[in-house]
Amino acid sequence: MTVPGPRTPETAPDASAEELLSELARLSEDDPWATELRERIVKLYEPLVGKIARRYGGRGEPLDDLCQTAMVGLVKAIAGFDPDRGGSFVSYLLPTVTGEVKRHFRDHTWALRVPRRHQENRARLRRSVGEFEQEHARTPTIAELAARMDLSEAETSELVQVSGAYRSLSLDAPGSADPQGDGHTPLEDQLGDEDDRLRLVIERESLRPALARLSERERDLLRLRFFDERTQQEIAARLGYSQMHVSRMLRAVLERLRDEVGTEPSSGSPA
Repeated sequence: MTVPGPRTPETAPDASAEELLSELARLSEDDPWATELRERIVKLYEPLVGKIARRYGGRGEPLDDLCQTAMVGLVKAIAGFDPDRGGSFVSYLLPTVTGEVKRHFRDHTWALRVPRRHQENRARLRRSVGEFEQEHARTPTIAELAARMDLSEAETSELVQVSGAYRSLSLDAPGSADPQGDGHTPLEDQLGDEDDRLRLVIERESLRPALARLSERERDLLRLRFFDERTQQEIAARLGYSQMHVSRMLRAVLERLRDEVGTEPSSGSPA
């Protein structure tokens, strides 16, 4: 078992961060005294790191996550600071922690992966829109935003579109009010679905002129069989024909339609 070495003047209770880091640099990673020094530095700067995290609060991220990210930045600053180069630890700590928090927003808060330039310009976009609306009492156009932000209209339009990808909603989130109750319909229940009937549009439009050329008796025959879903026996009784005659008429009409339209007979046609 390794026993912590004796305390040096630099590691006195009132020692500065630079003094603690200088002593830390002389110790090995697995030295128990090094662990204690790191913990002292963390406790020393924990209030400052928490203040940096709270500065970025209210932007859609839980404060606990921001504080944890800022603490990661503090640990990285302790590991990366070189006391031999001089300078204060705070001047190294602040950009390191701030960069870690900004990196968290860049890498973990966007619902979709977007180019970094758009991530960085999103804050400028929100600020520019807010300022314009306050000055003109209306929403700016793409051209007005582009001029204000010194960007091309194409890039500004793309920036506006991708900014909507910053946050996504859960499909379980409540949508519009349910007209049949007091609750809300989940967004999942309001999503569109593929309509299999769409593929029949072309077939129906192709059949329309061919059906118009049929006689009234032939159209009645098709209506009774395929729309009213009557059997051949029921059709024969209604029209006063034999079932065999109805079958021949149906086959003849369907073959004529097939020749005109150029499609296979439907599954509902008689064999």
